[in-house]
Amino acid sequence: MVKQIDFQWCVTKFNPDFRDENGYYTIAEEWTCPSEIGEFINGKEFTFHEYLQVETAYINSMIKFMEESNIDSLRILQLDKKISEEDLTSPLYEQEFEKLVLKEDLLVNKNELRLICKMILRNFIWCKLYSKDQFFIHFGYDYYMYIGSNVNCQSAIQFAESNGLFVEQCTSPYFFSEEETTRMIQWNEISDEDKIVIGEEELVSIPLDDYRRIFNLSAEHPVTGYFKIEKEQMGFFQTFLKHRMNFCKYEYCFCGEK
Repeated sequence: MVKQIDFQWCVTKFNPDFRDENGYYTIAEEWTCPSEIGEFINGKEFTFHEYLQVETAYINSMIKFMEESNIDSLRILQLDKKISEEDLTSPLYEQEFEKLVLKEDLLVNKNELRLICKMILRNFIWCKLYSKDQFFIHFGYDYYMYIGSNVNCQSAIQFAESNGLFVEQCTSPYFFSEEETTRMIQWNEISDEDKIVIGEEELVSIPLDDYRRIFNLSAEHPVTGYFKIEKEQMGFFQTFLKHRMNFCKYEYCFCGEK
């Protein structure tokens, strides 16, 4: 069960003085993605060196928030890892990334997190990072980083600001509690290459530990995200569904989201 995290911040390179009354950033020419390296922004070339300075500030600040929160490791949630052949030839792709064997629910230490966050910031992977009911790190679009902790991390905030970042109190758009979570089964036709969902049915009154057993998850996993349902799991799920599962015709997916 995910409980409310007491303190949440948005940590970015964007100065909040340039937001309008709706919270939108008003400076049009500002880089938001490492793919813009080499382009001219405000008449000046955006260099790889400049990018690395900002990326390092993000990662070091994240570690400071962890340390002040007495967190030594985080768990990978909702991992999306689709590295293409083109990605492997990118100047942003480092051989060190090959050392990481990433999977859902994996517990990773601070050294591994440095590499993982590099990969996220460089758009090679995406995931949430989580310590049950204590701490999280989320990365959003346009180089936004969201951090949540039950510790009011004033020293980490000062560190981030001294390294050119801006810290704003902000609820992460990727955070939701157990009370806000809906779990369901979705299905598409096997013959559909686009995997368009043609049906879904909500699951209710199933203990989280039962899901964890079925999907082989740790006791800390909040059972959110997407999991493919295999035929051998049909007996468990069919008990809770009106839909008659048919693995000859459909592919099934478990979904836990807000």
